[in-house]
Amino acid sequence: MFVETPIVRPRQLIGLLGGSFDPAHAGHIHISYQAIKRFGLTHVWWLVTPGNPLKIQEPAPMEQRLREARNLVRHPRIIVTDIEAKLNSTFTAETLQYFRIHFSHSRFVWLMGADNLVQFHQWQAWTQIMNFFPVGIIARPGDQISARLSRAARLYRKFRLSERQSKLLGRSNAPAWCFVNGPMVEHSSSKIRARENRDEFSYR
Repeated sequence: MFVETPIVRPRQLIGLLGGSFDPAHAGHIHISYQAIKRFGLTHVWWLVTPGNPLKIQEPAPMEQRLREARNLVRHPRIIVTDIEAKLNSTFTAETLQYFRIHFSHSRFVWLMGADNLVQFHQWQAWTQIMNFFPVGIIARPGDQISARLSRAARLYRKFRLSERQSKLLGRSNAPAWCFVNGPMVEHSSSKIRARENRDEFSYR
């Protein structure tokens, strides 16, 4: 099976940021900028997922989330994709296995906010992700300590790169991961949805 993806040129180092992006917001942009800067990435691809198995509530329609994300992004090195929808994949491990097979000549880094590292051990085949892809973690408000104490961080502690080594992450063989601090943006999709629902209710 072949799925059309953005053009991948030799020696590109691409960060993959997955999520429902329901909706996409400034926090996603901030994480992408930080990842490009701190990990020395050439591009960041947003992998807008059809659905999140860990969330009970269904996300907004895929077309709406893609449109809103593309309207938000104004940087040529951040690319919004619907690869997971075309693959009919809702599990990150499945998507990344496709990348391993079809883009073995390329270098990819899996990106996450610190909040996702806290629950990473609940993901399907999460150790497979750690074992086959370098992982870049970006600090999020209120999650630094819990992320560092998470099951994933403890199990893979000897494979952690220091912040000073962050630009080596993409060239490192997995397992390898790096947690970087920096300026943080107080945005979350759940808070935005809650605010929109509250505003809608107030006008009824």
